Amino acid sequence: CLFKEFSSTSSTTAGGTVTSRVSRNGNAVTEKDLFNHEDLAADRGMIDDIFDETYREKEGPKPPHRYVWRNIILMSLLHLGALFALTLIPAAKIQTLAWAVLCFVVSALGITAGAHRLWSHRSYKATLPLRIFLTIANSMAFQNDIYEWARDHRVHHKFSETDADPHNAMRGFFFSHIGWLLVRKHPDVIEKGQKLNLADLKADKVVMFQRRYYKLSVVLLCFTLPAVVPWYFWDESIIISFFIPAILRYTIGLNATWLVNSAAHMFGNRPYDQNINPRENPFVSLGALGEGFHNYHHTFPYDYSTSEFGWRLNLTTAFIDLMCLLGLASDRKKVSKEAIMARKMRTGDGSHKSG
Repeated sequence: CLFKEFSSTSSTTAGGTVTSRVSRNGNAVTEKDLFNHEDLAADRGMIDDIFDETYREKEGPKPPHRYVWRNIILMSLLHLGALFALTLIPAAKIQTLAWAVLCFVVSALGITAGAHRLWSHRSYKATLPLRIFLTIANSMAFQNDIYEWARDHRVHHKFSETDADPHNAMRGFFFSHIGWLLVRKHPDVIEKGQKLNLADLKADKVVMFQRRYYKLSVVLLCFTLPAVVPWYFWDESIIISFFIPAILRYTIGLNATWLVNSAAHMFGNRPYDQNINPRENPFVSLGALGEGFHNYHHTFPYDYSTSEFGWRLNLTTAFIDLMCLLGLASDRKKVSKEAIMARKMRTGDGSHKSG
């Protein structure tokens, strides 16, 4: 199970021609290494997660917020339910707590290894059995179906920190964490999302099957299965079975993912590119199974590990490597150490020198 390495140490490599560009969006200046887009497209089948330096925000006043009251009410009730669940933990059986942790890890992998690294970035390939497992895990996570999640995430990378970014961190911590789900999308997000090439997602029968039956799959996998197992197999209280493995686990999973959009765009160092907002945040990596190495990820979005450090605080990378060992995954994309060091020296903030 080999790696496909990209390198930028010479003008032309197996990964393609490397160019350097300086771009402006408002007052922000971004310098980026860009592999030849045609080579990247041929290797991964898509380029829509590469930052688009040609985008310009529209001049004039921003459109007013249009609140989505259904989401506001449901999210409020969900978090109130999670607070109630915390009071039930002392009364819960150890098996129930272990089951909740297992459900958290499985559902998180449905986002990190599935919707994110496989379907959004095509940073590795997965066999049908693995794709089915990741789809089941993704429905357990209940963070929109894979098709919609990947579409929004590609828009996030292509137009990061602009009006076309679904959870633009320039609009503050609350907005990038949860607020973006409580208001209507900015018109630019919708416009740019409609222009993406999503043919790869539409061609994946597993993805489209999930999209067709998504609501039913969420009811069964996010709420019913986690609650029924403790109640049926070891006579746990139905209240505890519902509120801890279902409600509390789901709420923690949501916030772990949201911290990638908020905290990892605001707090931490920038050893790879100091000209972009995303940061390296170990706390976020711990909670989101390896997704907090965010300055690296936005610099090299096609790396399957989203980090240069392998398994360190990165359970998702360990999972993908295990799947590769078992023959269920292949063609992992990895940036060469030479390319990483060259980028650190050229655009990093120097923090890599202190370890």
